[in-house]
Amino acid sequence: MKLQTTRPFDRDYAGLPEEIRAQVEKQLALLLLDPRHPCLRLKRTRGTADIWEVRVSRGYRLTLQLAGDTFLLRRMGSHDVIEQP
Repeated sequence: MKLQTTRPFDRDYAGLPEEIRAQVEKQLALLLLDPRHPCLRLKRTRGTADIWEVRVSRGYRLTLQLAGDTFLLRRMGSHDVIEQP
């Protein structure tokens, strides 16, 4: 699998505190190794057919879509990001 980011994700990521960015990198590396790892808590975003969310930390999530062999990273932020995945 590969990772690809969207402009909204890039903007969200740039505005994160450094310690959260480090946690994002750790979770993305784990996502590539084992998408089913329990600490990712990968699950379908409520009310959507093809958008998934990954837990980054207690208060932060990222959303993604599966596009062939690519994880398309859509948004990143606090729980509010799930409202507009």
